[in-house]
Amino acid sequence: MAAITPLVTGRSFLEGPRWRSDALYVSDMHGDVVLRVTADGATSTVVEVDQPSGLGWLPDGSMLISSMASRRVMRWDGSALVVHADLATVAPFEINDMVVDRRGHAFVGQFGYDLRGGARPVDAPLLRVDPDGSVHEAAPALRMANGMAIANDDRTLVVAESSGKCLVGFTVADDGTLTDRRIWAELPDHPDGICLDAEDGVWIAAPVTDRFVRVAEGGAVTDVVETPGRHGIACALGGPDGRTLYMCTSTTHGARDDSRAAMTAAVETTTVQVPGAERP
Repeated sequence: MAAITPLVTGRSFLEGPRWRSDALYVSDMHGDVVLRVTADGATSTVVEVDQPSGLGWLPDGSMLISSMASRRVMRWDGSALVVHADLATVAPFEINDMVVDRRGHAFVGQFGYDLRGGARPVDAPLLRVDPDGSVHEAAPALRMANGMAIANDDRTLVVAESSGKCLVGFTVADDGTLTDRRIWAELPDHPDGICLDAEDGVWIAAPVTDRFVRVAEGGAVTDVVETPGRHGIACALGGPDGRTLYMCTSTTHGARDDSRAAMTAAVETTTVQVPGAERP
């Protein structure tokens, strides 16, 4: 595996990275901004959002942003930030990561319990926001749905269950309905953010074991990138040839005050063999 190179440093807590066109977009969750990062590390603010996490785009090019504490999905069209959907009535605690399919359905994970207050984990539904902003339960009883990706067939949603140590697969209909729930892979680590490559291999960020792991469907581990002392939070594939693995790392586990005090979150990069997929 190639060397690891810091690209962005000194941020509070970075989440939800997505490569789009010629740049990486990433949420600085406790900096309350969405950032745009070029391949050479030039960083600019896209929009200010309260505790942003998952990112995606509607077919018209508008950006969707999950706002964790407010439990809203926000929409940014380049000039105005508005509420796309309010999930507070179906998400009693923070929402989290998100993926948006090509038809504009946003699949949104939620904690489902008071994580910061020390409550015991409970199962909670995966949520779906349709292009018109309506909110639906997409699937019941996920064990802390976290990172998500759309497979290369454009019909398979892969969801990381952080408490379940697995990836779950669903078949996605044109209207966003999910069926055929199955275990896509049992994992050696608790997963956080994920991304998918052109061979449907899934890179998972492992915050407990400080590494990034590539797994094939069925659970075979094919590659490992160790980041000792730096927790693996989320990842994305991109760059000019699609072979750059952008790794969001941090010395904290995401508590707001701790993260703002430490300011140790970073985007680090390494080169991988299989390029990223066209899907998010």
